Amino acid sequence: MTNNRNINGATSDLIDAFTETVRRFPGRPAIVHHGQQISYRHLHRAAMDVADRLGTAPGVVAVPAVHTPDTVVGLLGILAAGGAYCPVDPAFPPQRQRDMLTAAGCRTALGLDHRPGPQGAGSPRLAAAPEDDAQRPAYVLFTSGSTGQPKPVVTPRRAISAAVDSLRTLFGLTAEDRVLQFASLNWDTCFEEILPALTVGAALVLDREAHCGSFPRFLRMIERERITVLDLPTAFWHELVLHLAEEGTTLPGCVRLTVIGGEAANPARLADWAALDTGRIRLLNTYGSTETTLITHAVDLHGPLAADRERPWAAGDRVPIGRALPHVRERIDDHGELLIGGPAVALGYLGLPEATGARFGEDDQGVRWFRTGDRVSRAPDGVLTHRGRTDGEFKIRGIRVDPAEVEAHLGAHPGVQAVAVTGVTEAGRGVLVAYVVPRAGAAAGTLAAGLRAYLRDRVPGHLVPGRITLVPGLALTASGKVDRAATHRRHSAPATAPAPAPAPAQAAPAHP
Repeated sequence: MTNNRNINGATSDLIDAFTETVRRFPGRPAIVHHGQQISYRHLHRAAMDVADRLGTAPGVVAVPAVHTPDTVVGLLGILAAGGAYCPVDPAFPPQRQRDMLTAAGCRTALGLDHRPGPQGAGSPRLAAAPEDDAQRPAYVLFTSGSTGQPKPVVTPRRAISAAVDSLRTLFGLTAEDRVLQFASLNWDTCFEEILPALTVGAALVLDREAHCGSFPRFLRMIERERITVLDLPTAFWHELVLHLAEEGTTLPGCVRLTVIGGEAANPARLADWAALDTGRIRLLNTYGSTETTLITHAVDLHGPLAADRERPWAAGDRVPIGRALPHVRERIDDHGELLIGGPAVALGYLGLPEATGARFGEDDQGVRWFRTGDRVSRAPDGVLTHRGRTDGEFKIRGIRVDPAEVEAHLGAHPGVQAVAVTGVTEAGRGVLVAYVVPRAGAAAGTLAAGLRAYLRDRVPGHLVPGRITLVPGLALTASGKVDRAATHRRHSAPATAPAPAPAPAQAAPAHP
């Protein structure tokens, strides 16, 4: 148990931390799955078995992103072998899965129906393993891309190790904690739950009731499993607070920390939360992006560590996103855009040098920076507040979406002449709205429904617009480009009914 798995003669800081935790707490529960416990000793053994099967430096390894212990075992085993973990949701359309495997340059897949094909000359590959293990890729995740294809972000081991180290301290985690695994395993928020917990001796709880769509059942599960730490997408937390306020109750007494993130917190819900019996619970608002590795900024909004407020939260207030964590460098440029530097920064977009060059850069001191696209302001106490985007990206269920990706897919449909997609907020939810100019001869009566079905065969659900409106033309800028905002203002009255909203518990959490 005390022998660490070597990675070309060295070890990953993250795997070192996990192995040391196994040595200290071999018999404690590492994972609780539907009430069944898996000890740290057994989790370690299973992960090392995966590592042995994969061999040394297996490259990018795809794993089905499902809420089971096997996914966690796969993650740890891949990291121990020196590979890069790449989650693929089996619920995604088959073509989307194949596109992801190709874009990530996967050479191996664990338990996936859509296995990687032969790697041709056009398939990207990770660079040869660097001598510095800290720079070795740890995982590949995807963000929305303007070309219509998924954009793979490559995160090095030093970034995830530094972030996890900061989060253990930020969350105040101990071996007595029980952390709910709620986040979708497609997005990096799940690492905030999994890796800090498993490198401190806490228990990671996976339970189907977390995603049942019923708040009463969700709350009973929290109490039954004695959950102490919740990490929830802000949109889900908004609806949970409404439920608690309507029922006149609060979270079970076992909960000591609630982490939210992914989009702006609604001050009205903060006021509701403060009016409940929640003073004992830390409410931690967080900010981060896939390219800057988990959480980079955080602030306590309510609870024992929150700063005193002169007045209650009210409509129109802007909720802060927090201060930089110890491992994060930050800079605000002349246009108010936030830049993140230091070990948190990803290596770039695999196989996309132009996209990498547009968002990643290096200064005269050799520090790499990522342009977040988020405008911020700084308060006198150093806390940052979000002030909007510099581009058209929008958050859908906590997931950052580039409208151009949806436009690329819709524009490929034979019945579409032109299209504009934008993000809007309706009834407190972020939704995508598409405005489509039909081609001559297209069956206008059925085109909107046909386009929705067309997209569902090609992209994940969060990229399917909630409303598709057929219009005679799009608004243009003075230079002749499509003006999304002006098009929305011109045609904002819906011509078709919005698609049903997803069940609250199915919201896929991710940070901005």
